[in-house]
Amino acid sequence: MRIIRLKDVKHSTGLGRSTIYKYISEGSFPKPVSLGDRAVGWVESEVKGWVMARIEARDVHESLTA
Repeated sequence: MRIIRLKDVKHSTGLGRSTIYKYISEGSFPKPVSLGDRAVGWVESEVKGWVMARIEARDVHESLTA
């Protein structure tokens, strides 16, 4: 298991900081893990799973519209 910081989450998803936190507040993005008083990180596999789910949703949508 690996914990990644915001910079890596942004790089992996292509999302900006405010969008990531908006999705977290909506419950549609993995929640960060507290690493200390002012530090958080994300479980890398959860972020990768979120990206894969977006790809799968795209593929299902494309197959339904074809």
